[in-house]
Amino acid sequence: MRLIALLFLFFSLSFAQIKVVATYGWIADLVKQIGKEKVQVHTIAKPYEDFHFVLPRPSEIAKLRQADLLVINGASLEVGFLPPLIQQSNNPKIQPGREGFLDLSQFVELIDKHKKVSREMGDVHPEGNPHYVFDPHNVPVLARAITERLCQINQKNCSYYRANLEDFLRRWSAKLREWDAGFSKLKGLKVVQYHKTYNYLFNRYSISTVGTVEPLPGIPPNARHVENLSKQAQGARFVVVEAFRSKDGYAQRVAELLGAKLLVLPSDVGSENTKDLFDLFDTLLRRLSG
Repeated sequence: MRLIALLFLFFSLSFAQIKVVATYGWIADLVKQIGKEKVQVHTIAKPYEDFHFVLPRPSEIAKLRQADLLVINGASLEVGFLPPLIQQSNNPKIQPGREGFLDLSQFVELIDKHKKVSREMGDVHPEGNPHYVFDPHNVPVLARAITERLCQINQKNCSYYRANLEDFLRRWSAKLREWDAGFSKLKGLKVVQYHKTYNYLFNRYSISTVGTVEPLPGIPPNARHVENLSKQAQGARFVVVEAFRSKDGYAQRVAELLGAKLLVLPSDVGSENTKDLFDLFDTLLRRLSG
């Protein structure tokens, strides 16, 4: 009986999944690409939500309490909803600074940094622009960071995670050549963004942002700003909005005044029915090329 119990314990440990909580869909997808069936991933934000204003359900606390690993975007993007959840979870493994807490913003070079930040500048993130995932060249770095942390937490399956990483990087590299070629054809394209969500993508491929519907980050537009923008942003082909802002009347008005097209882009994996990170960038390229 003791032998049977030991064998049962061995197989239970061998097939136990690492419980991961990801704040956003793109993070969850990247964890799944590396961990596959050896991870169980829960996502806090829904793909239709504004990533700045996520409304977590009370059940998120239970998920965090059971988590082996919490993976976040960082750069203050989750500051409005995540800290109370971590505190209430009472899970020592996922506290900042512990092995079970992974802030992906620490592995990339952030843009749009400011030497000084004040409320007069709007809702500016002190560390820089947090939407770094929209540069496809950042994704391999993030995949490696996730792989290394899974290896730390679950050493016996490290070779499995590394093999999945190599497969992912091979597929991503092939797509990256395709995306680089496609986006490079858009060099010089002028757009108005609602929020500077896609700055990493546009900076990478020399797409010019000639204005924003927001007068300042996080500050709602008004009629006067819309009128001024319609004069300053002449030549813009698109007014770009994230999917969760697709019904915004100010963005539609700016597009009308400029004679531009209101272009809805996915803001996360799952947004606009995107299946994974590959599909996310395929959709971005397809829509911006339209």
